[in-house]
Amino acid sequence: MYQQALELIKRLLGDNHPHVASGLNNLAVLYDSTGRYSEAEPLYQQALALRKRLLGDNHPHIANSLNNFAALYDSTGRYSEAEPLYQQALELSKRLLGYNHPDVADSLNNLALLYGSTGRYSEAEPLLQQALTICEQALGVGHPDTMRVRGNYARFLREAYR
Repeated sequence: MYQQALELIKRLLGDNHPHVASGLNNLAVLYDSTGRYSEAEPLYQQALALRKRLLGDNHPHIANSLNNFAALYDSTGRYSEAEPLYQQALELSKRLLGYNHPDVADSLNNLALLYGSTGRYSEAEPLLQQALTICEQALGVGHPDTMRVRGNYARFLREAYR
């Protein structure tokens, strides 16, 4: 269905439209989440390039694309490629959305998990604390995103302090 939607969007709006970038990104997320990494990577690249061309370098959708692209690298153990993308997404989100936005919490969470995966526990923990605080304040303690970050923090603590 994502492929059909993308084809329809292209037919109706042309190849150079923000909705095309979103369609590429959505299809990449699907492939990424189902382990089809080699199919997801070029779609993430296309989505990011199109978003930059159409929206410029300073748009929240750029941070979203960077975060998603980094997650692919993270999932496949390509940590050195994921880290700068996560950092760029975090800095862009902070600048555009403010330090207390849920997207900032998401970027903090993702970067922290990468640090945890690479044994950089002292760098990871403060980021997870920040992410959880932002989520609790911005979304509430019972929100699914808050619960996800809390669960990630708990798993991190279990791993880091074994």
